[in-house]
Amino acid sequence: MSRATREEDLDTRIDLLRERIKDSDDLKVKGDVFDTRTLMNLYALASKGVIDALGGEISTGKEANLFYAIREGQELVIKIYRITTSNFQAMQDYMHGDPRFGNIKGTKRAVISAWTRKEFRNLKRAEEAGVRVPHPIVTRDNILIMELIGEKDNPAPQLRNVDLELDEAKRIFNKLSDYISLLYNKADLVHADFSEFNVLYDGDPVVIDMGQSVTLEHPMASKFLDRDVTNIARYFEKKYGIGSEEEIWSKVKVQ
Repeated sequence: MSRATREEDLDTRIDLLRERIKDSDDLKVKGDVFDTRTLMNLYALASKGVIDALGGEISTGKEANLFYAIREGQELVIKIYRITTSNFQAMQDYMHGDPRFGNIKGTKRAVISAWTRKEFRNLKRAEEAGVRVPHPIVTRDNILIMELIGEKDNPAPQLRNVDLELDEAKRIFNKLSDYISLLYNKADLVHADFSEFNVLYDGDPVVIDMGQSVTLEHPMASKFLDRDVTNIARYFEKKYGIGSEEEIWSKVKVQ
């Protein structure tokens, strides 16, 4: 196949993908997200039936954009890490002490691809340990597909944006304390950014954003765990006047 033919084939496949994407005009202004390789990966996932359609943007984070998708009636989230603007040096710092990914080197895309795989594996380990997280479905390069928490027009809010009754706040504090313990004692993980920003609430807490989560072998694992405990205790003490670091530590060390 000649170069011209390959380019024509590529353009055709991308056009087919655009037909399956609602609000595809957004792609023109999302060049930092939808580069050609990312579009082709989305096309491959759609061709395999992983997604039936990709809808509008749900949110934009520091490193990634979240998009709505559907597969056989199931609502999904597509998380796409931005190749051009992600802080891949910070990503490397979290990976270098992780025996699963410590030898990752090379291009920025290679590091971000490894980070995406790391988040997928961390979510699976957390879920298997009994922590409620968005169920991870598949990862490909800089793309992670998982279940949507909430609904398309009403995604679950971050915990920081929810005002709980006192009894409910106590229940959620206890549940999150349990989750920190389960991550540490059963999943052999530390979240490393556990806070009201990385917990969704749909009637129960759902832990998100686990790309930076580290195994216990990581040289900073203890420091990250200290920070996680402090963040959760401080939030509930300040907003609801309940909870303490000691209560969380008693659960982390009880097993």
